[in-house]
Amino acid sequence: MHKNILYQYLLLAFVAVAIGAVAWWLIYNPVKTFTTSLPGMDERKTGAVALQKVNIGESFTFFKTCEDIPGTRWPRFRGADFDNISKENIRLIDSWGKTGPEILWKKQLGEGHAAPAVYDGRVYILDYDETSKQDLLRCFSLANGDELWQRGYHVRLKRNHGLSRTIPAVNDKYVVTIGPRCQVMCVNRLSGDLLWGLDLASEYSTEVPFWYTGQCPLIDNDTAVIATGGKSLLIGIDCKTGKKAWETPNPGNWKMSHSSIMPMIFKGKKMYVYCAIGGVCGISAEGADKGKLLWESADFAPAVIAPSPVILDNGLIFITAGYGAGATLIQVKENGGKYSTEINAKYKPLEGLASEQQTPIFHDGYLFGILPKDAGGLREQFACFKASDTRKSVMSSGKTERYGLGPYVLADNKFFILSDEGELTIAKYSTSMFKVLDKAKIIDGQDSWGPIAITGGYLLMRDSKTLVCLDIRAK
Repeated sequence: MHKNILYQYLLLAFVAVAIGAVAWWLIYNPVKTFTTSLPGMDERKTGAVALQKVNIGESFTFFKTCEDIPGTRWPRFRGADFDNISKENIRLIDSWGKTGPEILWKKQLGEGHAAPAVYDGRVYILDYDETSKQDLLRCFSLANGDELWQRGYHVRLKRNHGLSRTIPAVNDKYVVTIGPRCQVMCVNRLSGDLLWGLDLASEYSTEVPFWYTGQCPLIDNDTAVIATGGKSLLIGIDCKTGKKAWETPNPGNWKMSHSSIMPMIFKGKKMYVYCAIGGVCGISAEGADKGKLLWESADFAPAVIAPSPVILDNGLIFITAGYGAGATLIQVKENGGKYSTEINAKYKPLEGLASEQQTPIFHDGYLFGILPKDAGGLREQFACFKASDTRKSVMSSGKTERYGLGPYVLADNKFFILSDEGELTIAKYSTSMFKVLDKAKIIDGQDSWGPIAITGGYLLMRDSKTLVCLDIRAK
C-alpha cells in the first residue's frame, strides 16, 4: 500500500517536472539577447575610416584606340531611361543553341561588383587593382575587349564583401565615377583626360558607407548630380569646370546610402528622388529653385538600403530594402506648388514585393523583382506584382528557379536573369506565366551581383572577378 502511494508521488513529481520542462522549452527564447547583425556592423566601433589624401586621377596609361559603334549605349546605372529596360529594336536569342553561349571576350578584374556603362562602342568600368592599390577607370572596346586606356589614383582599401561597387555615368563628352571611398572623378570620354576630382569625405564630411560606396553617379545636362550625405544632401557639379552649380542643405544630417538618385517628373516638375539613411526626399532638378528640397519622408528609413527608388505613375514611388525592412509605397502630392507625401503601403518581406540588393523593374503597370531570403515561400524567386497592389504576386518563377541576389534586365520582351552562381537564364513572361527558354552557366559565379548591360546585341555581365561580353543577337 505504502509502495503504491510512493509510486504515485514519484509519478506525479515526474509529470510535474516534465510539464515544467515542456513549458520552459516553449517559453524560453534562446536569442532574446541577440541583436540583428548586418554586414559592416563589425566596423561600427571604429567609426569612419581615417581620411587619406588622395590625388584623384594622378595616373594614366594609354594603350590604343578603336572604332566607334554608333548607337551602342547603356550610359549609366539602369540604362538610358533609368528603368533597366533595353528598348533597342534588335532581335535577341531565345536559346543558347547547340554550341552554347557565344562569349566574345573576357577580362579579369579586381574583386567587386562594379558594372560597366557603354557609349558608342566603348565600355567603361571602375575597377580596383589590389597590386597597385588604385581605383582604375578602365576603357575597353565593346567589339573585342581590347583595353584602350585607364585613369586611376592610389587609395587604400580592404576587402569588405568585395571592393568596387559602382557604375560610371557617361554622355557624349564626359565620364563620371564614384570610387569605393567616395572619390568622384570626371574625365573626357574619348581621351581619358582628367577634368577634375572631388573627395566627398574631405570636402563634404561624407561618411563612407559600410561595404564602401554603392551610389552610382548621374549626369544631367552636363551636370554631375551626387548625393553626399554630409554637409550637403545633394550637389550638382559642372562637368566641364568642376565648379559647384548648386547644393541642397542637409539639416537632418542624413547619411549616404547605397541607393542611387532617380529622376522623376510629377505634374510637370522635374525632381531627383533619393533614399538616404534617414529617409526619402525629392529635390528640384530644374528652374530657379534647382537644388531645393521639395519634400521628404522619414516614414521608411532602414539602416541599410541598396535598391534605388522605382518611379511609378502619378507620383507613386516604390521603395524597398533588405535585412527585414520590406517595402513601402510613397505617394507624392502637390497643392499650389507645395509638395507633401503619404504612405500608401508599408509591409515586411513576407507580405509582398521586396528586394535586398537589385532594383525592381517597372513595366506596363507591373513590378518585377527577385524576392529576398526572408520572403517565405517566394524567397529568391523572380516574381511579378501589380504596381497598384504590391502585396500579392500574380506570377513567380517557382521553387525550382531561384536566383539569390542576382541581377536581371528586360530586352526584346525577354528577361535575362543572372544567378549568384553565374548561370544566365533567358525567360519569356507574361503577368501570369514564367517560362524558362534556356539557361547556361557562363562564369564561375562567386557573387555575380553586378548589374547587366545590354546594347547593340551585346550583353555585359560579371561575377566577383571576371567581366564577360556575350553576343546575344538572333542569327
